[in-house]
Amino acid sequence: MKRVLIILSIVSMGLGFSAFQCASAELTGAKLYINQKQYDKAKESLLKEVEKNPSSDEGYYLLGFLYGEEGSIMKMLEMYDKSLSISKKYAQGIIDSKKYYWATGFNRGVSYFNSATKASTPDSQTVFFDKAVRQFDGAIACQPDSAATYINLAYAYLNMQKPDSAVAPLETSLKKGKTPDVYTMLGELYMNKGNKLMVDYKASQNVTDSTDALKLFDKSVTLLEEGRKNFPDDSEILLRLSNAYIAANKLDVAMDAFKAGIDKDPENKYYRYNYGVLLLNAKDFSGAETQFAKAVELDPEYTNAIYNLAVTYVRWGTQVREAAEAEGKEDEAYKEKFELALPHMEKYLEANPKEPAVWELLGKIYANLGKADKSREAFQKADQYR
Repeated sequence: MKRVLIILSIVSMGLGFSAFQCASAELTGAKLYINQKQYDKAKESLLKEVEKNPSSDEGYYLLGFLYGEEGSIMKMLEMYDKSLSISKKYAQGIIDSKKYYWATGFNRGVSYFNSATKASTPDSQTVFFDKAVRQFDGAIACQPDSAATYINLAYAYLNMQKPDSAVAPLETSLKKGKTPDVYTMLGELYMNKGNKLMVDYKASQNVTDSTDALKLFDKSVTLLEEGRKNFPDDSEILLRLSNAYIAANKLDVAMDAFKAGIDKDPENKYYRYNYGVLLLNAKDFSGAETQFAKAVELDPEYTNAIYNLAVTYVRWGTQVREAAEAEGKEDEAYKEKFELALPHMEKYLEANPKEPAVWELLGKIYANLGKADKSREAFQKADQYR
């Protein structure tokens, strides 16, 4: 899931000092050192200051500034909290500083993320993504209400192949601000984890795995239903919702939901498409044909609908052929369905020519229709793109 992130514009960080009167020698010295950018000596003076005077709000405030400058964000925030616990004198400076270091951490995280997507080796990618995660974590600590930072952190984890780590920041981001991308990603993460548990269940027959998988499927349905309410025309949310209904064994609920959507908005190609997917999975080939054909009529370049219309005809034809074989009959009616599949499959491949599985399916269609030369060419294309 490579993605190039956008850098924020930020205002430079300034530090204002109060007049030197009535200040301890340590504070006075620290301020001079800061002005001279001798930060190590300034920190040494300030550590002495807060040790001698634990109620030094300015001492802790300046220590926070120094920790921020060296990139120790958590330590910076600790010092700021101590300063604020003593007085609110430096509250505005602390607010401004947190904003500055949030933007700085955000931008550094973005820069590391983008470098990782361009890295030439897996080891380099890992190093850059690790750095991006640390920067985004620090930015979140400075500004916990920034939904964008949580989303970027999740993208970093997803690119690191750590989907479980991406869940928490995505869940938090939804509480800060709702976007269709987050519903889509989070719903898919719940589904993928549920699917993995179902695979484990089939291998071990551990009932806990099955129960946990169904809970995740239900969780995905609940989340994506909320997403559909907020973004009713988002095709990705609708697609994942239909998949979640199927996984959660809620086919009847899914049918009713998408049929109601079509009744309300019959010209919505996404509702048509997703209702068609449900009907196809239920082996209602006639119904699926109607919905996919309407979606293609609404958008002649809707490749997902074009492909699934072709698949509908292939599965329909296969069912006709297998039924005849089971009865010991010779019935070539199935070929009519395969013939109907051909133009849609060919059109799909015009737009997506490098998909070997689709070329292989086309080869099987040609073979069933007795078109040996075309079948051979399709299988060669499949081998070419593997």
